[in-house]
Amino acid sequence: PGPPFTHQQTPRKMVYYGQTSCEQDTERYLDVMKYVFSCYKKEVPLIINTMGWVKGEGLLLLIDIIRLLSPSHVIQMDVCDWKAMAPLTPEHIHLRAGLHTKGKQQPKCKQLDVGAAESWKCSEAEDASVPQYKLLYVHPEFPRAGVAGEARVHSGILRDMSILGYLGHLQYPDIGAVLPLHSLVPYQVPFSAVALRVIHTDVAPTNIMYAVNASWVGLCCIPDEVRCQTDGPVLLTQTPVCDCLGFGIVRGVDMEKKLYHILTPVPPENLRLVNCLLLGNIAIPNCVLVGQQGIEGEIPYVTSDYNYSI
Repeated sequence: PGPPFTHQQTPRKMVYYGQTSCEQDTERYLDVMKYVFSCYKKEVPLIINTMGWVKGEGLLLLIDIIRLLSPSHVIQMDVCDWKAMAPLTPEHIHLRAGLHTKGKQQPKCKQLDVGAAESWKCSEAEDASVPQYKLLYVHPEFPRAGVAGEARVHSGILRDMSILGYLGHLQYPDIGAVLPLHSLVPYQVPFSAVALRVIHTDVAPTNIMYAVNASWVGLCCIPDEVRCQTDGPVLLTQTPVCDCLGFGIVRGVDMEKKLYHILTPVPPENLRLVNCLLLGNIAIPNCVLVGQQGIEGEIPYVTSDYNYSI
């Protein structure tokens, strides 16, 4: 089918994690994973493509994932010139502690005299809870498999391409030339209609609009009703684990009329369900900002007077 950006589909269930790595908040990563997995009805086979982070805490997190999702098969690919990773056998997962889950301790051997029957029953109980999956161990023959460093660069390029492909749905199919985003009419969303949350860092309420302006946001749906008690934006104190219905760009903030201006290809029937904007550590591709056509003078949101000593 080609690279992901060429055949994007609307997922059945999606949560906006908001970061390219889960290192900062592995607990929320597991919560998100369990939330998405909860909608799986087992009517079709499910392939879980785990991360390439398999060292240190990444390996422990992988053990958590296997333990929590109970797969029928685990395919483990060996890494060239790195033999430190043990085979992820069911017995290994059963005994090993993960990052947020505990492993089962091996029962101590007792002398078979008094209480031998009880010891035997205890061992059977331990064995009964061993994960029941089949391990398929693959050793790749292609060169440079598992070489660190290149994947991070490639994933950044593919991420930008996916965002550009997604924004391509904003273009009119009957016009040959690609329209710049500033020429498209945005939705106007009242401050009181949606709650706001920055996922990856703490932002003072006085600076929240500076952070949101010209940002990539997840358009989400929280179960609670959004209630606006003040004139300003509705700010969440915690990051919710909730459905994400799509993405958009906050291309402007009207402080006088209390409106967000949002560009998004999400259809109106789904936008009616959106009541939360989540801002993560995912940036709009540089080419979208730098390549704006028809602009005289300074390009909006692009800095030319930059102090490199900062």
